[in-house]
Amino acid sequence: MAKKPCEFPTAVLSFRRFLQRRFLGGRHHHRPTSTTATGAAIPPADKLHNQTVMIDLESWLLRSPMSTFPYFMIVAIEAGSFLRGLILLLIYPLLWLLLSHDMLLKAMVMVSFFGLPEKEVVRIGKAVLPKFFLEGMAMEGLEVVRNAKKVVVFSPLFPRVMVEGFLKEYIGVNAVIGREVIAVAGRYVGLLVDHIDMDDGGFVDEVMEETKRGKGDGAVGLAGVGSKMHHLFSRYCKCICSTRNSAILMQETYVVCDADKKEWQPVPREKYPKPLIFHDGRLAFKLTPCAAVAMYTYLPWGIFLAVFRSLAFGLLPYRVSVPLAAFTGMRSRLIAGPSPDATRRNSGTAGGRLYVCNHRTLLDPITVAAVLNKPITAVTYSVSPVSELIAPIRTARLTRDRDEDRRRMEALLARGDLVVCPEGTTCREPYLLRFSPLFAELTGEVTPVALETRIDMFYGTSTKPAAKWLDPFYFMLNSRPEYHVEFLQPVSTAPVDGEAGGHGHSINAANRVQRVLGEALAFELTEQTRKDKYEMLAGNKGNVKGEAKM
Repeated sequence: MAKKPCEFPTAVLSFRRFLQRRFLGGRHHHRPTSTTATGAAIPPADKLHNQTVMIDLESWLLRSPMSTFPYFMIVAIEAGSFLRGLILLLIYPLLWLLLSHDMLLKAMVMVSFFGLPEKEVVRIGKAVLPKFFLEGMAMEGLEVVRNAKKVVVFSPLFPRVMVEGFLKEYIGVNAVIGREVIAVAGRYVGLLVDHIDMDDGGFVDEVMEETKRGKGDGAVGLAGVGSKMHHLFSRYCKCICSTRNSAILMQETYVVCDADKKEWQPVPREKYPKPLIFHDGRLAFKLTPCAAVAMYTYLPWGIFLAVFRSLAFGLLPYRVSVPLAAFTGMRSRLIAGPSPDATRRNSGTAGGRLYVCNHRTLLDPITVAAVLNKPITAVTYSVSPVSELIAPIRTARLTRDRDEDRRRMEALLARGDLVVCPEGTTCREPYLLRFSPLFAELTGEVTPVALETRIDMFYGTSTKPAAKWLDPFYFMLNSRPEYHVEFLQPVSTAPVDGEAGGHGHSINAANRVQRVLGEALAFELTEQTRKDKYEMLAGNKGNVKGEAKM
């Protein structure tokens, strides 16, 4: 009779337990389970009204609390390099087999943080990680936070620098308490402090003091079954532990287990506490171990594709480069709409046509030129020498002086077609930034061009000045990048009935063009600007090179 095949996951876990007993004396982290009924551990909304909630981040706000590896990979790659990420990926399986959970966490912190500047890691925590934390957030945990008066979040697994920007900026919590990574002379040494620092501006002490004086109702704790936070919260409040058969009054802390969370739902984008309009970083997907292996396996071939595609667009005519790019998986799709030639209606002025695009990547003007299959000029504030060298279209620099820029653009438009991106900077998400109105003063009619991109691995935009020239390369590094292009009906920029001329009418005209593009793309209109983006993501006012601007 054939032997029963060994279950692989069971064999791996048994081998890991053997190694832990053999080399670590059985000192391994016990991951508790619970028989808590599904949904029974979630406190009712009226229980949290006017209450201070002390919540365990990993147990209540994230749907997969033990999957810390993807977030440390993001720090290693985005704040460090792809080489640092590769090192973490290669040693992670061995660390997972040999080390306890706490030691595994410290090892990942060491590899991810060692030698990194504090400022850069803080920037990654504010500009890159929030997107991935929002995608991993549980709707049930978010509802608890929304119903509370004040919220203190504890993070026993993630260093505070990784989660503070996300929690305060997007969730709106009052205080974040977590473990610290030791830094010397502005750089991290990679050592994780063993204890959780309870000093967060005195907020917790203030809450406890109000309770003692009778000015507050105390605090409600939300933790995982048997977790460190479960024991920590018991110092401050009562606890209610729900089981399948009964509810046992212990302390005022609600606990949840992995069985409960299997039914929890992700948070839809439209229900984010704060819209995710801006985010930075190159990685467009969650770097689970399997996904990271796939990315590094693909990377050599991807670099070859990016170089080949760049050379094709830079050296060959569009009628040849576009089919070649499509053969490698890069597609430009013209959505049904007015013919590009049909948009050249008589606008009452001589010269070329003014195309107004939303801004997705630095390749926007090149894509428009490729679809039109004719020469076109793009205006920019400035581009790097490398970008100018490989650009297959003409570019013209602006000066940031309104009158001078208007004269230059009028001269360019008199000589041929011109493409402008009045948002002034790229936006990855389905939003349109505020349009600069200067383009509406150049001609009586413009042709809006709706652009949308599809990528699978890497974003082709960045706010880091040293990496701007690589933006087109990263877009072409994707296995199947796509551009969707739709030429819309021309829009008049002349003053409408009862509208005065001058700068005011150009603002109204720019808003009309923005609405037309927003409706075509199903994008939400915003009042955000280039300055807002760079102040949030890079801590400056956007004085970097390489973006099309008008």
